[in-house]
Amino acid sequence: MAGHSKWANIQHRKGRQDAARSKLFSKLSKEITVAAKMGDPDPDKNPRLRMAIKEAKGQSMPKDNIDRAIKKATGGEGEAYEEIRYEGYGPNGVAVIVEAMTDNRNRTASNVRSTFTKNGGNMGETGSVGFMFDRKGEIIYPAAVGSSEEVLEAAIDAGAEDVESSEDGHVIWCEDTDLNDVSTALEATLGESESTKLVWRPQNTTELDLDGMQSLMKLIDALEDDDDVQRVTTNFEASDDVMAQL
Repeated sequence: MAGHSKWANIQHRKGRQDAARSKLFSKLSKEITVAAKMGDPDPDKNPRLRMAIKEAKGQSMPKDNIDRAIKKATGGEGEAYEEIRYEGYGPNGVAVIVEAMTDNRNRTASNVRSTFTKNGGNMGETGSVGFMFDRKGEIIYPAAVGSSEEVLEAAIDAGAEDVESSEDGHVIWCEDTDLNDVSTALEATLGESESTKLVWRPQNTTELDLDGMQSLMKLIDALEDDDDVQRVTTNFEASDDVMAQL
C-alpha cells in the first residue's frame, strides 16, 4: 500500500503541475493574442508581440500554441481584452502590483479585491504603491553565456542601464522604452536570452521572515490562480535561509 500511496502522491503532484502549466500557457496565449491584435501580426514589426513570443518560448510553450494565438488575433476571434493594473498591500505591508487582462472589468476587480481581503491584504487605489516601483526592461541570460565583465561590456554597448550578475545568471536592466532595441543588440553578441520582458522593479524592499513569506505566498498563489491575472509583482526580500525553508 505504501507504494500505491507514493504513486498516488506522484500522480497528484503531476496533475497539479500539469494544471499550472496549462494555466500558464493560457495566460501566455492571451498576451500573444492581445499583442497581435494591437499591432502587426509579424513579430519583426511588432516589438510587444516579439517579446510575448520570446517569453512563451522561454516557458517551453509549443509552437502550435503560439501560432494559434496569433491566428486568433488575425482572424478576429477571441474576446476583446482590457488591460488593468491593481495595486495594494499584502501581509506585513508588502507592496503588490497585479496586472490583469479581462473581458469583464467588474468581475476581475471583485475577484482581486476579495483575494486581497481573504489573504491578509488590502487592495488600494491605482497609484497607491506604483510610486514605489520603476517600469523597466528586464533581460535574463544564463551564467554560461559569459563572465560578469563580458556581459557588462555587452550590456553597456547595447544601451542597458544596469547588470546584476551571480552564479545563477545575469539580469540586465534598461529603460522600458529601450527594451526592444537593447534586447536585439544583445542577441547579436550574446545570443537569445532566457527571458525578455517589461517588469516593475521595486525601489526599496520589505524584509520578511518565514511566517511573513508563507503568508505572502498564499496571497500571491491565490492571485495568480485567477485566470484574469497575468502577473503579480511585490517588493519583498527574504534571506537565503528563509527561501530554503519555503
